Amino acid sequence: MCLADTLKLRRQKLADLIHFPVLLWSGQRSSRNFRANTFPFRASSHFLYFAGLPLENAVICLESGKLVLFMDKESPADALWHGASSTREAVAAQIGADAAYPLSKLAGFTEDVATIAAPDPATRLEQSNLLARTVSAQGKDLELTHAIVALRSSHDAAAIAEIRSAIAVTIAAHKAGMVSTPNASVEAQIRAAMEGVILSHNMTCAYNSIVTVHGEVLHNEDYHHAVQPNDLVLADVGAETTTGWASDVTRTWAASGKFSPTQRSLYDVVLDAHDRAIAHIRPGVEYRDVHLLACHAIAEGLAELGILRGNAEDLVEMDAHALFFPHGVGHLLGLDVHDMEDLGDLAGYEAGRTRSDRFGLGYLRLDRPLQAGMVVTIEPGFYQVPAILDDPERRETYRDVVNWDRLADFSDVRGIRIEDDVLVTQTGSEVLTAALPTDADAIQELVMSV
Repeated sequence: MCLADTLKLRRQKLADLIHFPVLLWSGQRSSRNFRANTFPFRASSHFLYFAGLPLENAVICLESGKLVLFMDKESPADALWHGASSTREAVAAQIGADAAYPLSKLAGFTEDVATIAAPDPATRLEQSNLLARTVSAQGKDLELTHAIVALRSSHDAAAIAEIRSAIAVTIAAHKAGMVSTPNASVEAQIRAAMEGVILSHNMTCAYNSIVTVHGEVLHNEDYHHAVQPNDLVLADVGAETTTGWASDVTRTWAASGKFSPTQRSLYDVVLDAHDRAIAHIRPGVEYRDVHLLACHAIAEGLAELGILRGNAEDLVEMDAHALFFPHGVGHLLGLDVHDMEDLGDLAGYEAGRTRSDRFGLGYLRLDRPLQAGMVVTIEPGFYQVPAILDDPERRETYRDVVNWDRLADFSDVRGIRIEDDVLVTQTGSEVLTAALPTDADAIQELVMSV
């Protein structure tokens, strides 16, 4: 199916859910430090879903299944500095627009419309000025938000194909990172090997890469640390296609190529949680239950290693597992790596549900029943986070269930995470990232394959 046909089906599905016009802005570049030096442009994901192309400073109007495109023709200065671009008419034909106008005509299409806030402040100001109101999740804007969540939560064939493309490049990037590690002196060299693969396929990173020997820092974006033979390297790196579809993969490997006995023991605990969680995925299953299953596996494994005292059920009930696994087991994946997270919990949480204030549930990003067509990540982990483990109140709360002396035996493990992207199918699930091994022996072979 061509792009125009795919987009037509998406906007017809939207028309089946709402019966008022919609305006969606693509957004514009933001300056890094002065006006002409900008960050790379990334179009609004909601715009991309219906427009299909990363058009800068463009707007689409959706009504009754039809699409009207608004964008200006390039100026002579644009052509001078950035080269010739496609004409408005050519773009309109490519995306199947029913009409195309310059942005000056947009004011005639603003009556009774709904919208979603654009990602950049300058465009949000334009939205508010043109619509003469604040853009917020209320009234028709809220109705539109719920409709888009319903559509984007379950991916069509074109979306899944794009995600598969991003994943194929991501897998190649992770393998390159593993192979580069024995000769790397600092994290940045491993990162360069991984991101170089992504760039060579004309893709970008879907998020700021995490490539670190300090895996206890969950979103570590520093790359200057020395890589020592006894370190674990945690790499959370994912490619994004030119049309915005994301991947999200994490692997952890030994810098020396071989896990120490303590590293291997904890790696296998995390892998068991990962495997159990994925095996539970099918339509109708509550994602919260998938998370809790992973929590039980972590608690059970840590109890078997003597780090925690007690049975898994009681340990999870008191959130003892969260001392070492404080985040949720994953999230939705699509046009955003945390898909639709700009909408807050309206996307991640089923209507009527709110986030828990429990230590072990507060960071759960997804609390919905799974449905066919969803792509979710599964990413359990084990971390020794000083801010958690050295907190006097938590040490007192869990003094009877943590064997601190035994934990000291695992000082060569700062952080381990294993993450795969999983498609919910009609009858179960498919691990889209299965071509990148998770088994410890297979990981070791990849690192030492030079």
